[in-house]
Amino acid sequence: MRIFAAAVGVAGALPGLVGLLFSLLSAFYMAAARPDIQTEADIKRLVDAFYDKVNADPLLAPVFNDFAHVDWPAHLPQMYDFWSSLLLHTSRYRGQPFLKHIPLPIAGEHFQRWLSLFQGTVAELFAGPVADEARLRAQNIAHVFESRLRPDPLSLL
Repeated sequence: MRIFAAAVGVAGALPGLVGLLFSLLSAFYMAAARPDIQTEADIKRLVDAFYDKVNADPLLAPVFNDFAHVDWPAHLPQMYDFWSSLLLHTSRYRGQPFLKHIPLPIAGEHFQRWLSLFQGTVAELFAGPVADEARLRAQNIAHVFESRLRPDPLSLL
């Protein structure tokens, strides 16, 4: 009788174990199915996919298109150079990106949305150490820019 009860107990746990195993294998397959960021083509794919999302976003699109009037054919190659410099160490980017953000009407929610879209795009397309680096760099950029653009209440004293 004890053997039967033990067998029933194991059989009852099997669906949960099978589900867990399936989830782990699915996650492993999805990570393995996505390449890491390794080439200029990968950088272009990331930047293009990200800015497609930005242009469709109701919070960010007006800042880029209505306020800043971004010239996309000129801006995107600069972003390819920027991310290539950070992730592939090409040193192609020349510029001061922070200065361009000073006049923009942006607040914390804009940085959070930018970061969410960027990190989501990376996760959809890539997996690996360079993809992880891209997400970390984006998080740092958003934090630094937001901190520097936020008015310092102590400066009023």
